[in-house]
Amino acid sequence: MPRPAPSQPTEVELQILRILWEAGPVTVREIHNRISEYKETNYATTVKMLVVMLEKQLVSRDDSIRPQVYRAAVTQATTQRKMLNDLVRKVYDGSTKSLIMQALSSKKASQEDIDEIRNLLNEMDENTK
Repeated sequence: MPRPAPSQPTEVELQILRILWEAGPVTVREIHNRISEYKETNYATTVKMLVVMLEKQLVSRDDSIRPQVYRAAVTQATTQRKMLNDLVRKVYDGSTKSLIMQALSSKKASQEDIDEIRNLLNEMDENTK
């Protein structure tokens, strides 16, 4: 019996998704060339990863053209939201507050980041009134 697909992409799958989100629909060769810029891998591994990602419905493939073109089947925002929700649930016992407090206390935020966070909080506060 096949194992169920993990709830979120692996690190390598995320690398491929980042390429697809940035570049749009591309061929295996283009994906492989981009990955090879920062990681040593062979072409067959890239093909295999795309087949696995196709099975997990993370990517789609256009079989009507040659070479085949792959595109992300999930958006970056959806993936980030799912991964963040998973992190909050698993590591912070479902507490968004704990995640935010940890994030803000673990690394010095720039004044620009602080201002942006403050503006977001003000907007959220106004929307609850």
